[in-house]
Amino acid sequence: MAFARRAPKLRPVAKNCPFCANKTEPDYKEVNALLKYTSERGKILGKARTGICSTHQRSIGRELKRARFMAMLPFIVRA
Repeated sequence: MAFARRAPKLRPVAKNCPFCANKTEPDYKEVNALLKYTSERGKILGKARTGICSTHQRSIGRELKRARFMAMLPFIVRA
């Protein structure tokens, strides 16, 4: 019986939320700041990969979706 190989576990990033440190909130108009929290394919990165607290991770997702709707960010990145 063959077993499926597991993918290697990604190393989590330390919890250093820049929004908590600066006492700011993410905004859909700050496109360059939002691009740091997306993959090269345009997907939203998880909080284990970015090190953001859960409160700001939810607001990052909301603001990314708003920026996509306002055509400031693409929905998908084409190669």
